[in-house]
Amino acid sequence: MSTLAQDPNELFDVIDVFGTPTGVTKRRADVHRDGDWHRAIHVWIYGVEHDTPFIVVQRRGLDKDSWPGAIDATAAGHLAAGETPEDAFREIEEELPIAPDPGALMHAGTRVIAGEYPPHRMDRELEEIYLLRDDRPLRSYRPNAVEVDALIRIPLESWLQFLFAETDHVDAQLLMSASGEELDLTITMDQLIPSPDRYYQRVAVGCDRALRGERYLVV
Repeated sequence: MSTLAQDPNELFDVIDVFGTPTGVTKRRADVHRDGDWHRAIHVWIYGVEHDTPFIVVQRRGLDKDSWPGAIDATAAGHLAAGETPEDAFREIEEELPIAPDPGALMHAGTRVIAGEYPPHRMDRELEEIYLLRDDRPLRSYRPNAVEVDALIRIPLESWLQFLFAETDHVDAQLLMSASGEELDLTITMDQLIPSPDRYYQRVAVGCDRALRGERYLVV
């Protein structure tokens, strides 16, 4: 397991905006410097406990090179050179760590994301989005503190109300990675990564629909 929040020398396959491999492989640092298209996965865990639906998100590690300390997908990461999205399910075990049945992960779409961050970072990704139902309690996770500062479990209905601006905050349960301590947390919008594509909303609605038994889901 890596002791770094990210390895600047990790190799990525460069793709075009449609996901077609270009045959070029470059260092992570160079891909983000040059704004090359590359691939990533996001895994969002949701579940039910005592008849109450919930979603689990992470607070990103404080040493991450993008959005440190922000609220993000439960597990996320880039595809290394030569990997398929299924190979990148390793991120779940590296970050949380749990080892779900790969067949339980529901592919819910591909997100096209492009951002430029000062001073010299351009992030252009195709993100494969997966939903995973897992009803285990928050305390059963032991997240990797290098990657994940904390895991957060939020009642899904309250999360939806917050994301759709019916409230200005949402109360949640937080599990600190380093100490394993469980705490109460209040989340406000400034803790989320800016997402003009309404990404958080779309994922939350997707989890809600999955719990309702709907078969055809696209995030």
